[in-house]
Amino acid sequence: MAKKEEDQGARLVRYGVGILLGGAVAFAVCLAALLLASVMVSAGTLSEKITGQITTAACVLGAFAGGLLAVRRCGARALVVGLAAGAVLFLLLLTIGTLAFRASPQETGGLTLLGGCLCGGVAAGLLGRTARPKKKRRK
Repeated sequence: MAKKEEDQGARLVRYGVGILLGGAVAFAVCLAALLLASVMVSAGTLSEKITGQITTAACVLGAFAGGLLAVRRCGARALVVGLAAGAVLFLLLLTIGTLAFRASPQETGGLTLLGGCLCGGVAAGLLGRTARPKKKRRK
């Protein structure tokens, strides 16, 4: 046995923890970006007319940061892990928006937020994967 074996349950738990942690980091980064944007809108630097674009950009940025963390923690299946971290971010935003603010996804541009979260996660999955070194053949 040349490779270190890991049973299926432990691998699934490791992936699940990595994805959930990536989703939590994505949520924190998204909130920090939105806080910065709200300060800029209050100061008059940004217009109130572009709040939809700012929200989508914050979702992309958050999903990218959380997806990178999740991909690095999981180590394999980078695209799926990044996409899942973006989906976790969207579900967090959807749940908190529905419970705290009674906002439906149709009113708040839910499809745009879903697209931003998934695109940020996919970008993290594509850019976060590590290149594996080629194995040298023995003669």
